[in-house]
Amino acid sequence: MNNILLVPTDFTEVGNNAINLASKAAKHLNYKMCLLHITEKIDDGTAKEKLNLLAKEAIDGFGIKVETITKAGSIFSTIGEVAKDLGANLIYMGTHGKTGMQKLTGSFASKVITSSQVPVIVVQKRAFDNFKDIILPITSDFGPWEKTKWAAYIAKEFKAKIHIYQLAGESIDKAVNMITNHFTEAGIDFDVQKASKSSGFEKQVIDYATSINSELIMIMTNPSKGLSFIFGSYDEDIIFNTPQIPVMCINPREVNWKKIVSR
Repeated sequence: MNNILLVPTDFTEVGNNAINLASKAAKHLNYKMCLLHITEKIDDGTAKEKLNLLAKEAIDGFGIKVETITKAGSIFSTIGEVAKDLGANLIYMGTHGKTGMQKLTGSFASKVITSSQVPVIVVQKRAFDNFKDIILPITSDFGPWEKTKWAAYIAKEFKAKIHIYQLAGESIDKAVNMITNHFTEAGIDFDVQKASKSSGFEKQVIDYATSINSELIMIMTNPSKGLSFIFGSYDEDIIFNTPQIPVMCINPREVNWKKIVSR
């Protein structure tokens, strides 16, 4: 990792909001921000000119280092490839949500997320400041360790509080106990809430996040779904939440697909 925040943009309102949020984070973390625009063909200079203007605004407004890249390719794979080549820590990506034909075929954003080896923070139109209250949903005892480490990292860097929101169940209780032990040892401020029922968990998570004015929800995506997310799935309901709370999506690496209770 090279302390870089990668921000792909299509020069729209949501893209500019992602740049603004990433700029705040880059200033706070003392990271460099890289602005990326993917084109279907070699850029004639127009995209580069727009990127340079956005870069200047970020530099003047936040006093951060900014690099710009234009690249011909597919957003579904090229964003992840650029992130890997740069050694980026995080991707900030604006999304228009599930609109038009995307409701039938699965969102473009979901396809970008599943192709990335680094976490993607999905931003909609609503503006937010840096993270102070983070929601960490726990739905099973399978595979949450990488998400736990990222939650601890973000909480430490932003001096944020983590709100664990879990389903009921003995195995999940054991997983949460190990997670909270890790947070306690790391000096992370946290609390734990249990869902009132097992059905409609994603709505309960979003309602709880809204009730405490959370600025970030962290989820672990399921790579077994490949590049196609089913409309109405837990992942998409969280990512495209109506209150437009940013969502940090983490694709677990194979080595981390093991039960946390076995560690």
